[in-house]
Amino acid sequence: MSGSAAEFEAALAALRAGELIGLPTETVYGLGADAANPDAVRKVFAAKGRPADHPLIVHLADVSQVPQWASEFPPAAQALARRYWPGPLTLVLPKAAGVLAEVTGGQDTVALRVPSHPLALALLRAFGGGIAAPSANRYGRVSPTRAAHVREELGDAVAVVLDGGDCEVGLESTIVGCVDGRVLLLRPGRITRQDIEAVVGPLTGSGVDVPRVPGSVKSHYSPRTAVEVVEPGDLDSRIAQLQRQGLKLAVLARRSAPAGTPAVAWITAPQDAASFGHDLYASLRTLDAQRADRLLVEAPPHGEAWVA
Repeated sequence: MSGSAAEFEAALAALRAGELIGLPTETVYGLGADAANPDAVRKVFAAKGRPADHPLIVHLADVSQVPQWASEFPPAAQALARRYWPGPLTLVLPKAAGVLAEVTGGQDTVALRVPSHPLALALLRAFGGGIAAPSANRYGRVSPTRAAHVREELGDAVAVVLDGGDCEVGLESTIVGCVDGRVLLLRPGRITRQDIEAVVGPLTGSGVDVPRVPGSVKSHYSPRTAVEVVEPGDLDSRIAQLQRQGLKLAVLARRSAPAGTPAVAWITAPQDAASFGHDLYASLRTLDAQRADRLLVEAPPHGEAWVA
């Protein structure tokens, strides 16, 4: 567990005082606030520039705290919690009466998670309550997977950034809704549909009237540089086409740069899905800093492991 004792105590004090902190988790760094303090939660939205109707994920120390936040804990949700908590799984459940509307985005459901990062768990246990913690970046931008990313992105809006090292997963948590007798995959992540169905059986089709969840809008996790996702077989021809237009290019691909590439920066991504996801946001941030005219990303393979 990284993070100095003084930094840990400062983060704990900031939370209790209604301030914002940078919180490491195994997925991405979160912008943490006391989930029971409406003023603190409003600071999260202000710092991120996040629409008020977008729900936040409440992070808990362990499953015993769920009844404080959820009015129901269906058997399917309990089974998933036993299997994947602590871990990169968020459960959307009917909310308890006292949960702030600011946290739920005005919905009658609440999103809950027990993270597996040891520093996050230690802080949650010491704090004793829920910590609302969306990704610690401006709304719609690339999520942070290092403490330095949080400082670069949010600066003085965050009282303390706990440095827990690079995030293990690097992608946001899988979100599963367990409401009205349905089990819905609301956002893909490291834990796949196949993983979930191995615990609870076939999932319900999304249908209509599903809870809003973070990361579900059309444009999200976006660098400032314009991005194109290009199929592997089209990458070389697209590079050549844009080069003829005089554009300055940056590239993220699962192969090495060819000799004489015109790209100003080229990052060779890992071949496997887990490592690709771990590196993705940091790679996008590195390429975004090159101030290219276009950022080309080779489309990842199809298949269950790559859905997130």
